[in-house]
Amino acid sequence: MTIEKNKVGQIHYSLTDADGNLIDASNENPLAYLHGHSNLIPGLEKELEGKKVGDKFTASIAPAEGYGEVQDHLIQEGVPKSMFQGVDNLEVGMRFEAQSEQGVHSVEITEVGDETVTVDGNHPLAGKTLNFDIEVVGVRDATEEELEHGHAHGDGGHHH
Repeated sequence: MTIEKNKVGQIHYSLTDADGNLIDASNENPLAYLHGHSNLIPGLEKELEGKKVGDKFTASIAPAEGYGEVQDHLIQEGVPKSMFQGVDNLEVGMRFEAQSEQGVHSVEITEVGDETVTVDGNHPLAGKTLNFDIEVVGVRDATEEELEHGHAHGDGGHHH
């Protein structure tokens, strides 16, 4: 059986950046995902199409097929510190949920001044080339419930 639309693929993976730093990995538990439903970044889904159990491969995914390029309009300078109520020490690397017209999104503080900070609302992996090391460990038909919900439910197709 090969990975195609409406199949659940189970993969072991490790993800490194261009410098070889480990960003994420499946470790002991393989990632189960429903193929063809945008559960994964587009570039990774393309690479997995047609693969079968036992296939091992590496894939380098450009930002356009990953988390997108860095968008300058999501970076805001001069945000008053007073907007972060209840936080005494604002530090670079802190993440906050920010409310905007588009809904809630995550921002990271990238610069701290005396009165203001700079926040970046881009995905932390935006603009980065992603290097995946992948092993396919399972492929199965999706259940009707999974197809209805648009994502895989664990290994056996039930909620934990």
